[in-house]
Amino acid sequence: MSNEIIAPKGLAGVIVDDSSISKVDVEINQLIYRGYDMKELTEKSYFLEVAYLLLHGELPKKKELDEFLLFEREHREIPEEVYNIYKSVPKYAHPMDSLRLGVTFLGILDKHNTLGDTSREETRAKAKNLLAKIPTLIANGYRVSHGMPVVKPRKDLDFSRNFLHMITGKDTLDDLVVKTFDVTMILYAEHGFNASTFAGRVTASTLSDYYSAVASAIGTLKGPLHGGANEQVMYMLQEIGNKDTAAAYIKDKLAKKDKIMGFGHRLYRTGDSRTPIIKELGWNLAKKLGNTRWNEIADVVEETMKTEKNIFPNLDFPTATAYYLMGIPIELYTPLFAASRITGWSAHIIEQFENNRLIRPGSRYVGPAKRNYIALEKR
Repeated sequence: MSNEIIAPKGLAGVIVDDSSISKVDVEINQLIYRGYDMKELTEKSYFLEVAYLLLHGELPKKKELDEFLLFEREHREIPEEVYNIYKSVPKYAHPMDSLRLGVTFLGILDKHNTLGDTSREETRAKAKNLLAKIPTLIANGYRVSHGMPVVKPRKDLDFSRNFLHMITGKDTLDDLVVKTFDVTMILYAEHGFNASTFAGRVTASTLSDYYSAVASAIGTLKGPLHGGANEQVMYMLQEIGNKDTAAAYIKDKLAKKDKIMGFGHRLYRTGDSRTPIIKELGWNLAKKLGNTRWNEIADVVEETMKTEKNIFPNLDFPTATAYYLMGIPIELYTPLFAASRITGWSAHIIEQFENNRLIRPGSRYVGPAKRNYIALEKR
C-alpha cells in the first residue's frame, strides 16, 4: 500500500516544514518577521536592525547592534580577484548572473568554506560577511561590466546611503530617497517559503555549503515570475509611456491573455500587505522630485487591473517606479531584491542546517508504458 501524497502543481497550499522566521497571515493581510509586524518595523526600525533580527531571532541590544553595524561597515570591500573576474563579464550579461558569479567566487576564496561545517556560528559569520559585501558585488559588478569606474564602498556612510552612492556614483543626500530605499530593503527581506528561499533550503538540505545555497536562491530569484517581475514592471510602464493610453494598453493585453507583471500573488488575494507602504513613499518621492509621470501611469494600470480582473498589485509594482525615480538602472532592480533577501535566505539556511532532512520529493510518472528496445535497423 502506497503512502504517497499527490501534491497540487507548484506545491500551492502545501506546508512542507516548520519555520520560526516569518509568517504571512493572509486572513488579516499581515506579514510578521520573528513575531514583529513588518509595517511597524518599516516605521520604527531600519534595514540592518531588521537584518540582525532575522539572523539572530531577536532585536539587538545597543552593544550588539553597534558591533553588527561596525562589522558591516568594515567588511564591505570585495577581493581584487572578484573585480578582475568582473572585467571579463560582457555588458549584455544580466546583473543577476554577475551577482551569482561573485557570490560563488567569494565562496571559492573563503578558506572556511568547507563541507560539513554547518554550525550556526559559522553560517551566521558567512551571512554577515556576504550581507556587507553584496552591495559592492551588485554596484561594481554592474559598473565594471559596463566600462564605468569602480566606486569603492565608503565606511562613513550608512548601509543604504553607501549602496546608492556606489550605484549612482554620487552622494545621495536626500533623506527621503534614502528612507524609501531602506524601506524597500526591509520589505523585500523575508517572505516565508517563496521559490528562491525554498531553492536555497533544498540546496542546504543536501549539506552543501552556504554559498552554493545562496547561489541557488539567486538563480531562482532571477526569474520574471519571482524577483524579475520588478524589472518587467518598469519596462511595461515605459512602453505605455502616457497615463491616457494606460487603460487601453492593459485591456488589450488582457484580451490577448498576456500576463501583467507586478500583479497577483500566490498567497495574497486582497492585495500585498507590503504594497501600500512603498506606494505612499514612492508618491511622496515623486512629488518632491517633481516627476509624477510614472506614478500616474501606474495608478491607471492598478485601477484597470482591479476593475477588469479584481487583481491587486504586489510589492514589485510600486517598487519599480520608486527605484526609477532614484536613478537606479532597471537591470539592477532584481539584484537589489537579492541584497535584501540575503537576510531571509541566510536565516532559512541556518534553520535548515539545524533541523535538517534531505528535501527529496517524488514525481508521478506519466510517460509511455514499458517498451522493448528496437534495433536501429528496424526503426
